[in-house]
Amino acid sequence: MGATRLYTKGRVLGHKRGKRNSRPNQSLVAIEGVDTAEAARSYLGKRIAYVYKAKREVNGSRVRVIWGRISRPHGNSGVVKSKFTTNLPPKVFGASCRIMLFPSNI
Repeated sequence: MGATRLYTKGRVLGHKRGKRNSRPNQSLVAIEGVDTAEAARSYLGKRIAYVYKAKREVNGSRVRVIWGRISRPHGNSGVVKSKFTTNLPPKVFGASCRIMLFPSNI
């Protein structure tokens, strides 16, 4: 029996921003397979993990995670707004992230 994946893939698009001001405490994430605001509503409250590898080992592992949470849809194309515990750096724009399928209401 194979392992079951408990997350869907997402892509970090950037910070929420206006024409001139950027808001680094709010990040925009596109979820794979979600293309409407109604479909994005089912992901509200789900946790996001941005997983990356660092150079230095801590507790025997080089893998680090920045956790966040989906707060609301952004626009009509299925993009969601999220807040991470620490602001995502600009170098992760375009990188993939994991949208956990828990906590769940079903």
